[in-house]
Amino acid sequence: MRRLSVSLPTGQGYPILISPGGIDGLGTALVEVFSPCRVCLVTNPVVGALYLDDAVRGLERAGFTVTCLEIPDGEAHKTLDTWRALVEAMLSARVNRRTPVIALGGGVTGDIVGFAAATVMRGAPLVQVPTTLLAMVDSSVGGKTAVNAARGKNLVGAFYQPRLVFAPLQVLGTLPLAEIRCGLGEVVKHGLLQDPAIVALCEQHPEAILSLEPAVIGELVERCCAVKAGVVAQDEREAGLRAILNLGHTVGHAIERALGYGTMRHGECVAIGMLAEARWAHRRGDLPARAVARIAGVLGVLGLPTAAPPGVDVAALVEAAGADKKLAQGTLSTAILEDVGRVRLAQVPAAEIPAMMQALSEA
Repeated sequence: MRRLSVSLPTGQGYPILISPGGIDGLGTALVEVFSPCRVCLVTNPVVGALYLDDAVRGLERAGFTVTCLEIPDGEAHKTLDTWRALVEAMLSARVNRRTPVIALGGGVTGDIVGFAAATVMRGAPLVQVPTTLLAMVDSSVGGKTAVNAARGKNLVGAFYQPRLVFAPLQVLGTLPLAEIRCGLGEVVKHGLLQDPAIVALCEQHPEAILSLEPAVIGELVERCCAVKAGVVAQDEREAGLRAILNLGHTVGHAIERALGYGTMRHGECVAIGMLAEARWAHRRGDLPARAVARIAGVLGVLGLPTAAPPGVDVAALVEAAGADKKLAQGTLSTAILEDVGRVRLAQVPAAEIPAMMQALSEA
Protein backbone atom coordinates (compact mmCIF):
# COMPACT_ATOMS: atom_id res chain seq x y z
CA MET A 1 0.00 0.00 0.00
CA ARG A 2 1.37 3.40 -1.00
CA ARG A 3 0.35 6.21 1.36
CA LEU A 4 0.33 9.95 0.89
CA SER A 5 -1.49 12.73 2.65
CA VAL A 6 -3.01 16.03 1.61
CA SER A 7 -2.27 18.73 4.17
CA LEU A 8 -4.66 21.67 3.90
CA PRO A 9 -4.01 25.30 4.87
CA THR A 10 -6.67 24.92 7.59
CA GLY A 11 -4.49 22.34 9.33
CA GLN A 12 -6.82 19.52 8.36
CA GLY A 13 -6.02 16.90 5.77
CA TYR A 14 -6.77 13.42 4.52
CA PRO A 15 -4.95 10.28 3.40
CA ILE A 16 -4.55 8.95 -0.12
CA LEU A 17 -4.23 5.16 -0.08
CA ILE A 18 -2.97 3.57 -3.32
CA SER A 19 -3.56 -0.16 -3.13
CA PRO A 20 -2.10 -2.76 -5.51
CA GLY A 21 -5.22 -4.81 -4.81
CA GLY A 22 -8.88 -4.62 -5.65
CA ILE A 23 -12.06 -2.93 -4.53
CA ASP A 24 -12.67 -5.48 -1.77
CA GLY A 25 -10.06 -3.62 0.28
CA LEU A 26 -12.37 -0.62 0.63
CA GLY A 27 -13.67 -1.63 4.04
CA THR A 28 -10.17 -2.04 5.47
CA ALA A 29 -9.24 1.39 4.10
CA LEU A 30 -12.38 3.02 5.45
CA VAL A 31 -11.83 1.89 9.04
CA GLU A 32 -8.63 3.95 9.07
CA VAL A 33 -10.84 7.06 9.03
CA PHE A 34 -14.34 6.03 10.21
CA SER A 35 -15.67 3.72 12.89
CA PRO A 36 -18.11 1.15 11.47
CA CYS A 37 -21.40 2.90 10.69
CA ARG A 38 -23.99 3.26 7.95
CA VAL A 39 -22.55 4.51 4.65
CA CYS A 40 -24.08 5.62 1.37
CA LEU A 41 -22.29 4.19 -1.66
CA VAL A 42 -23.03 5.86 -5.01
CA THR A 43 -21.89 4.43 -8.33
CA ASN A 44 -22.98 4.22 -11.96
CA PRO A 45 -24.35 1.16 -13.81
CA VAL A 46 -21.09 0.41 -15.66
CA VAL A 47 -18.87 0.43 -12.57
CA GLY A 48 -21.60 -1.07 -10.42
CA ALA A 49 -21.91 -4.13 -12.64
CA LEU A 50 -18.20 -4.78 -12.18
CA TYR A 51 -17.46 -3.79 -8.60
CA LEU A 52 -20.51 -3.01 -6.48
CA ASP A 53 -20.84 -6.48 -5.00
CA ASP A 54 -17.15 -6.65 -4.06
CA ALA A 55 -17.28 -3.14 -2.59
CA VAL A 56 -20.32 -3.97 -0.46
CA ARG A 57 -18.80 -7.25 0.73
CA GLY A 58 -15.59 -5.49 1.74
CA LEU A 59 -17.49 -2.78 3.60
CA GLU A 60 -19.77 -5.23 5.40
CA ARG A 61 -16.81 -7.41 6.36
CA ALA A 62 -15.34 -4.35 8.09
CA GLY A 63 -18.58 -3.73 9.97
CA PHE A 64 -20.28 -1.08 7.80
CA THR A 65 -23.94 -1.07 6.78
CA VAL A 66 -24.32 -0.03 3.15
CA THR A 67 -27.06 1.87 1.31
CA CYS A 68 -26.46 1.83 -2.46
CA LEU A 69 -27.56 4.51 -4.95
CA GLU A 70 -26.94 4.82 -8.68
CA ILE A 71 -26.49 7.73 -11.09
CA PRO A 72 -26.17 7.58 -14.90
CA ASP A 73 -22.76 7.06 -16.48
CA GLY A 74 -20.96 9.54 -18.72
CA GLU A 75 -20.14 13.21 -19.22
CA ALA A 76 -23.49 13.84 -20.93
CA HIS A 77 -25.16 13.18 -17.54
CA LYS A 78 -22.91 15.51 -15.55
CA THR A 79 -25.79 17.95 -15.12
CA LEU A 80 -27.83 19.80 -12.54
CA ASP A 81 -30.67 17.37 -13.17
CA THR A 82 -28.48 14.41 -12.20
CA TRP A 83 -27.21 16.24 -9.11
CA ARG A 84 -30.76 17.17 -8.09
CA ALA A 85 -32.03 13.61 -8.47
CA LEU A 86 -29.10 12.26 -6.45
CA VAL A 87 -29.63 14.74 -3.61
CA GLU A 88 -33.30 13.79 -3.44
CA ALA A 89 -32.35 10.09 -3.37
CA MET A 90 -29.81 10.72 -0.60
CA LEU A 91 -32.41 12.57 1.47
CA SER A 92 -34.89 9.74 0.92
CA ALA A 93 -32.19 7.35 2.14
CA ARG A 94 -31.85 9.52 5.28
CA VAL A 95 -28.27 10.55 4.66
CA ASN A 96 -27.23 12.98 7.40
CA ARG A 97 -24.13 14.99 8.28
CA ARG A 98 -22.46 11.93 9.81
CA THR A 99 -23.16 9.49 6.96
CA PRO A 100 -20.03 8.85 4.86
CA VAL A 101 -20.88 9.21 1.17
CA ILE A 102 -18.69 7.03 -1.06
CA ALA A 103 -18.18 7.94 -4.73
CA LEU A 104 -17.31 4.75 -6.61
CA GLY A 105 -16.41 5.48 -10.22
CA GLY A 106 -14.47 7.69 -12.57
CA GLY A 107 -14.10 11.44 -12.64
CA VAL A 108 -17.67 12.22 -13.67
CA THR A 109 -19.11 10.10 -10.87
CA GLY A 110 -16.66 11.56 -8.37
CA ASP A 111 -17.53 15.13 -9.36
CA ILE A 112 -21.31 14.63 -9.19
CA VAL A 113 -21.28 12.62 -5.96
CA GLY A 114 -18.78 15.03 -4.43
CA PHE A 115 -21.03 17.99 -5.19
CA ALA A 116 -24.03 16.15 -3.77
CA ALA A 117 -22.10 15.32 -0.59
CA ALA A 118 -21.05 18.96 -0.29
CA THR A 119 -24.62 20.18 -0.45
CA VAL A 120 -26.87 17.56 1.14
CA MET A 121 -27.61 18.60 4.74
CA ARG A 122 -24.94 21.30 4.16
CA GLY A 123 -22.24 18.66 3.94
CA ALA A 124 -21.75 14.93 4.52
CA PRO A 125 -18.35 13.19 4.80
CA LEU A 126 -17.04 12.28 1.35
CA VAL A 127 -14.89 9.31 0.32
CA GLN A 128 -13.49 9.15 -3.21
CA VAL A 129 -12.90 5.68 -4.69
CA PRO A 130 -11.63 6.35 -8.22
CA THR A 131 -11.89 3.53 -10.75
CA THR A 132 -10.19 5.18 -13.74
CA LEU A 133 -6.59 6.26 -14.14
CA LEU A 134 -7.65 9.86 -14.78
CA ALA A 135 -9.65 9.97 -11.55
CA MET A 136 -6.84 8.36 -9.56
CA VAL A 137 -4.19 10.84 -10.63
CA ASP A 138 -6.31 13.97 -10.75
CA SER A 139 -10.01 14.47 -10.09
CA SER A 140 -10.32 12.42 -6.87
CA VAL A 141 -7.68 14.55 -5.13
CA GLY A 142 -8.09 18.19 -4.23
CA GLY A 143 -11.77 18.68 -3.50
CA LYS A 144 -13.08 20.14 -6.75
CA THR A 145 -16.67 18.98 -7.25
CA ALA A 146 -19.01 20.22 -9.96
CA VAL A 147 -21.50 19.63 -12.75
CA ASN A 148 -21.62 21.20 -16.19
CA ALA A 149 -23.95 23.98 -17.31
CA ALA A 150 -25.12 25.08 -20.73
CA ARG A 151 -22.49 27.83 -20.74
CA GLY A 152 -19.55 25.61 -19.92
CA LYS A 153 -17.85 22.78 -18.04
CA ASN A 154 -17.82 22.58 -14.23
CA LEU A 155 -19.53 25.94 -13.76
CA VAL A 156 -21.74 24.80 -10.85
CA GLY A 157 -19.98 23.20 -7.92
CA ALA A 158 -18.05 23.57 -4.69
CA PHE A 159 -14.63 23.08 -3.20
CA TYR A 160 -15.26 20.14 -0.88
CA GLN A 161 -12.41 17.95 0.29
CA PRO A 162 -12.85 14.21 0.80
CA ARG A 163 -12.00 12.55 4.07
CA LEU A 164 -10.26 9.69 2.25
CA VAL A 165 -9.12 8.74 -1.25
CA PHE A 166 -8.77 5.01 -1.88
CA ALA A 167 -7.30 4.01 -5.24
CA PRO A 168 -7.40 0.23 -5.90
CA LEU A 169 -5.08 -0.26 -8.87
CA GLN A 170 -6.43 -3.67 -9.85
CA VAL A 171 -9.63 -2.10 -11.17
CA LEU A 172 -7.68 -0.46 -13.98
CA GLY A 173 -7.44 -3.87 -15.63
CA THR A 174 -11.05 -3.68 -16.81
CA LEU A 175 -10.62 -0.32 -18.56
CA PRO A 176 -10.41 -0.13 -22.36
CA LEU A 177 -7.09 1.07 -23.71
CA ALA A 178 -8.64 4.36 -24.81
CA GLU A 179 -9.62 5.08 -21.20
CA ILE A 180 -6.09 4.33 -19.97
CA ARG A 181 -4.75 6.78 -22.56
CA CYS A 182 -7.28 9.33 -21.38
CA GLY A 183 -5.78 9.16 -17.89
CA LEU A 184 -2.28 9.42 -19.29
CA GLY A 185 -3.10 12.91 -20.59
CA GLU A 186 -3.38 14.07 -16.98
CA VAL A 187 -0.33 12.00 -16.00
CA VAL A 188 1.81 13.86 -18.53
CA LYS A 189 0.36 17.16 -17.30
CA HIS A 190 1.60 16.55 -13.76
CA GLY A 191 5.04 15.73 -15.10
CA LEU A 192 5.17 18.89 -17.18
CA LEU A 193 4.18 20.97 -14.19
CA GLN A 194 6.58 19.83 -11.49
CA ASP A 195 8.00 16.32 -11.91
CA PRO A 196 10.10 15.58 -15.01
CA ALA A 197 10.58 12.01 -13.75
CA ILE A 198 6.94 11.34 -14.69
CA VAL A 199 7.64 12.38 -18.28
CA ALA A 200 10.81 10.27 -18.33
CA LEU A 201 8.89 7.21 -17.10
CA CYS A 202 6.37 7.67 -19.90
CA GLU A 203 9.13 8.06 -22.50
CA GLN A 204 11.11 5.06 -21.29
CA HIS A 205 8.33 2.58 -20.45
CA PRO A 206 5.29 3.24 -22.66
CA GLU A 207 4.60 -0.45 -23.25
CA ALA A 208 4.73 -1.27 -19.54
CA ILE A 209 2.43 1.66 -18.79
CA LEU A 210 -0.12 0.80 -21.46
CA SER A 211 -0.12 -2.83 -20.30
CA LEU A 212 -0.60 -1.65 -16.68
CA GLU A 213 2.58 -3.16 -15.25
CA PRO A 214 1.90 -2.76 -11.50
CA ALA A 215 5.20 -1.24 -10.36
CA VAL A 216 5.33 1.51 -12.98
CA ILE A 217 1.60 2.32 -12.73
CA GLY A 218 1.87 2.50 -8.95
CA GLU A 219 4.79 4.90 -9.22
CA LEU A 220 3.00 7.10 -11.75
CA VAL A 221 -0.14 7.35 -9.62
CA GLU A 222 1.88 8.09 -6.49
CA ARG A 223 3.99 10.77 -8.20
CA CYS A 224 0.96 12.46 -9.75
CA CYS A 225 -0.91 12.48 -6.45
CA ALA A 226 2.17 13.93 -4.74
CA VAL A 227 2.31 16.79 -7.26
CA LYS A 228 -1.36 17.59 -6.86
CA ALA A 229 -1.32 17.23 -3.08
CA GLY A 230 1.59 19.65 -2.88
CA VAL A 231 -0.19 22.27 -4.95
CA VAL A 232 -3.50 21.88 -3.08
CA ALA A 233 -1.67 22.19 0.24
CA GLN A 234 -0.53 25.67 -0.82
CA ASP A 235 -3.74 26.82 -2.48
CA GLU A 236 -6.85 24.85 -1.62
CA ARG A 237 -9.41 27.07 -3.35
CA GLU A 238 -7.51 28.14 -6.46
CA ALA A 239 -6.77 31.68 -5.32
CA GLY A 240 -3.44 31.54 -7.13
CA LEU A 241 -0.95 28.69 -7.56
CA ARG A 242 -3.55 25.94 -8.00
CA ALA A 243 -4.49 27.42 -11.39
CA ILE A 244 -1.33 25.83 -12.81
CA LEU A 245 -3.22 22.51 -12.65
CA ASN A 246 -5.33 23.84 -15.53
CA LEU A 247 -2.44 23.48 -17.98
CA GLY A 248 -3.97 22.34 -21.27
CA HIS A 249 -7.50 22.97 -20.03
CA THR A 250 -8.18 26.35 -21.64
CA VAL A 251 -7.88 24.74 -25.06
CA GLY A 252 -9.04 21.30 -23.88
CA HIS A 253 -12.27 22.53 -22.31
CA ALA A 254 -12.99 24.66 -25.38
CA ILE A 255 -12.71 21.54 -27.55
CA GLU A 256 -15.03 19.60 -25.24
CA ARG A 257 -17.66 22.33 -25.29
CA ALA A 258 -17.42 22.96 -29.04
CA LEU A 259 -17.80 19.25 -29.84
CA GLY A 260 -20.44 18.57 -27.18
CA TYR A 261 -19.59 17.05 -23.79
CA GLY A 262 -18.81 13.36 -24.03
CA THR A 263 -17.82 13.41 -27.71
CA MET A 264 -14.12 13.19 -26.83
CA ARG A 265 -12.60 12.00 -23.59
CA HIS A 266 -11.40 14.70 -21.20
CA GLY A 267 -7.82 13.44 -21.06
CA GLU A 268 -7.61 13.38 -24.85
CA CYS A 269 -8.73 17.01 -25.01
CA VAL A 270 -6.22 17.95 -22.31
CA ALA A 271 -3.43 16.29 -24.30
CA ILE A 272 -4.36 18.29 -27.40
CA GLY A 273 -4.62 21.41 -25.27
CA MET A 274 -1.22 20.92 -23.62
CA LEU A 275 0.57 20.73 -26.95
CA ALA A 276 -1.30 23.74 -28.31
CA GLU A 277 -0.50 25.74 -25.18
CA ALA A 278 3.13 24.62 -25.37
CA ARG A 279 3.35 25.87 -28.97
CA TRP A 280 1.73 29.11 -27.88
CA ALA A 281 4.29 29.48 -25.07
CA HIS A 282 7.09 28.85 -27.58
CA ARG A 283 5.73 31.57 -29.89
CA ARG A 284 5.79 33.96 -26.91
CA GLY A 285 9.44 33.11 -26.28
CA ASP A 286 8.77 31.32 -22.98
CA LEU A 287 9.40 27.69 -23.96
CA PRO A 288 12.31 26.30 -25.99
CA ALA A 289 11.57 24.37 -29.19
CA ARG A 290 13.22 21.22 -27.80
CA ALA A 291 10.62 21.14 -24.99
CA VAL A 292 7.75 21.45 -27.47
CA ALA A 293 9.21 18.55 -29.44
CA ARG A 294 9.59 16.49 -26.29
CA ILE A 295 5.96 17.10 -25.29
CA ALA A 296 4.75 16.10 -28.76
CA GLY A 297 6.96 13.03 -28.57
CA VAL A 298 5.75 11.74 -25.21
CA LEU A 299 2.11 12.28 -26.16
CA GLY A 300 2.73 10.42 -29.40
CA VAL A 301 4.46 7.44 -27.82
CA LEU A 302 1.51 7.03 -25.45
CA GLY A 303 -0.93 7.13 -28.35
CA LEU A 304 -2.59 10.39 -27.30
CA PRO A 305 -4.06 12.77 -29.88
CA THR A 306 -2.19 15.99 -30.63
CA ALA A 307 -4.60 17.72 -33.02
CA ALA A 308 -8.23 18.73 -32.80
CA PRO A 309 -10.64 16.57 -34.80
CA PRO A 310 -11.79 17.86 -38.19
CA GLY A 311 -14.67 20.28 -38.18
CA VAL A 312 -13.67 22.27 -35.11
CA ASP A 313 -12.57 25.73 -36.20
CA VAL A 314 -10.74 28.44 -34.29
CA ALA A 315 -13.77 30.74 -34.10
CA ALA A 316 -15.87 28.04 -32.41
CA LEU A 317 -13.10 27.33 -29.92
CA VAL A 318 -12.62 31.01 -29.09
CA GLU A 319 -16.35 31.33 -28.47
CA ALA A 320 -16.35 28.20 -26.30
CA ALA A 321 -13.40 29.54 -24.28
CA GLY A 322 -15.43 32.63 -23.43
CA ALA A 323 -17.08 30.65 -20.61
CA ASP A 324 -13.74 29.68 -19.04
CA LYS A 325 -13.83 30.06 -15.24
CA LYS A 326 -10.27 31.41 -15.32
CA LEU A 327 -11.36 34.52 -17.24
CA ALA A 328 -11.88 37.63 -15.12
CA GLN A 329 -11.97 41.30 -16.09
CA GLY A 330 -10.55 40.66 -19.53
CA THR A 331 -7.60 38.58 -18.36
CA LEU A 332 -6.93 34.84 -18.29
CA SER A 333 -5.14 33.17 -15.39
CA THR A 334 -3.06 30.48 -17.06
CA ALA A 335 -0.03 28.27 -16.68
CA ILE A 336 2.85 29.10 -19.01
CA LEU A 337 5.38 26.33 -19.55
CA GLU A 338 9.04 27.34 -19.32
CA ASP A 339 10.48 23.82 -19.58
CA VAL A 340 9.50 20.22 -18.86
CA GLY A 341 8.85 20.29 -15.12
CA ARG A 342 8.80 24.08 -14.80
CA VAL A 343 5.82 26.38 -15.15
CA ARG A 344 4.76 29.81 -14.02
CA LEU A 345 1.33 31.25 -13.39
CA ALA A 346 0.55 34.39 -15.38
CA GLN A 347 -2.31 36.74 -16.12
CA VAL A 348 -2.55 37.27 -19.87
CA PRO A 349 -5.04 39.34 -21.87
CA ALA A 350 -8.10 37.49 -23.11
CA ALA A 351 -6.99 38.64 -26.55
CA GLU A 352 -4.34 35.88 -26.33
CA ILE A 353 -7.00 33.15 -26.50
CA PRO A 354 -7.26 33.14 -30.33
CA ALA A 355 -3.47 32.65 -30.53
CA MET A 356 -3.77 29.65 -28.20
CA MET A 357 -6.44 28.13 -30.40
CA GLN A 358 -4.55 28.85 -33.61
CA ALA A 359 -1.58 26.95 -32.15
CA LEU A 360 -3.65 23.78 -32.58
CA SER A 361 -2.86 23.74 -36.28
CA GLU A 362 0.85 24.56 -36.05
CA ALA A 363 3.35 21.94 -37.12
